[in-house]
Amino acid sequence: MKIPKFLMAAFLCVNSLSAQEYVGGDISLLPKYEQHGAKYFDHDGHPVTDVIAFFKQQGLNSMRVRLFVNPENASATDKGQGVCQDLDFVKNLAKRIKTAGMSLILDLHYSDSWADPAKQWTPKAWEQLNDERLYTEIYKYTVDVLQELVEIGATPDFIQTGNEISYGMLWGKEGSQDHRCYIGNTANWARFTTLLKRAAQACREICPHAKIILHTERTLQPEVQENFYQKMTEASVDYDIIGLSYYPAYHSTLTSLDKALTALENKFSDKKIMIVETGYPYAWPVGGTTYDLTDTYPYSDAGQELFTKALIATLHNHQNVNGLYWWFPEANENGLDWMSNRVTDSWYNAPLFDNRTGRATSALSALKSFLQPTSGITALSTSTANSSWYTLQGLRINRPQSSGLYLMQNQKILIR
Repeated sequence: MKIPKFLMAAFLCVNSLSAQEYVGGDISLLPKYEQHGAKYFDHDGHPVTDVIAFFKQQGLNSMRVRLFVNPENASATDKGQGVCQDLDFVKNLAKRIKTAGMSLILDLHYSDSWADPAKQWTPKAWEQLNDERLYTEIYKYTVDVLQELVEIGATPDFIQTGNEISYGMLWGKEGSQDHRCYIGNTANWARFTTLLKRAAQACREICPHAKIILHTERTLQPEVQENFYQKMTEASVDYDIIGLSYYPAYHSTLTSLDKALTALENKFSDKKIMIVETGYPYAWPVGGTTYDLTDTYPYSDAGQELFTKALIATLHNHQNVNGLYWWFPEANENGLDWMSNRVTDSWYNAPLFDNRTGRATSALSALKSFLQPTSGITALSTSTANSSWYTLQGLRINRPQSSGLYLMQNQKILIR
């Protein structure tokens, strides 16, 4: 029997994407854990001496690293939460990642400390600049950073021009009442998009092959998220990839994520989408948890793995999604003296190593399955037996009526 044309097309599409999907994590604190003597082990208890090499052995192919302008200016509280990534720190870690043969996301915070929807404070060195001078400074700073990385052979493959910038960035001095976060203000959008354009200009000039990511986190508010990227389109902001944060603790169920992805794909079909931050606990909730999904995914090794597999199954239903990154997978208190030699001032409960034992959790091994649909279809049986189609949720259907991933004869098949 001849392979139907639509199956052959699926085969070709799947193979053509093989080098274009990325899975990994934001490992911005790994050097600190190594310096402090954290003890890492694989899932079976064998020592891990090179964590980056171990991640690669587990099938991960990309890593993300954040950069602050001058983290020395961060508060003691923020430093206790892991703020330390200046340019020298990032250069060393980025070089290790690239030497290991992995791709690199550079996450530019454009702040001295954490930048997120609640705070996007201007670096102290830039606080006195008016907007025109700030446009020049963000361009110059981005150029300088990228040139230093290129010179050491650590050219980023992806560049995030801002972190979780749903409500803008560079709001001014900490505590400023200028309300540059107000999205109903036309002037705020004009200022914000000009900053992004100058940052993008620097990226294109120094790293012309790198993809630019615009990162937001309004997964539970798809209309706000759509409005953001529509504003980018209207202002002709140059970028390639929509980057999203998705944490079940703050963004609710996978159904919410699925709806958000569908809305973005429908409206911005020319853009790839990456989940640049995600995570789920292996034990105990994370701070500030709003949504409790433990009835479905218990706080356990098995529950974390189950969430990871369910997340990947959801992402596989969206053909524009080409990246998945776990946030802070390297957190590991095993081997550290909490009173005198800790890295952060609190445990993080959703890494990919058990803080108590240093062993890799089962979810780490599960992450690589994100890449499986793009690894090619190894065989297509010509037998007519057992030729039923199934959705990834196990629902039997006559044949696919829409694009997405389906199961047939024990094969995952992508239908365009």
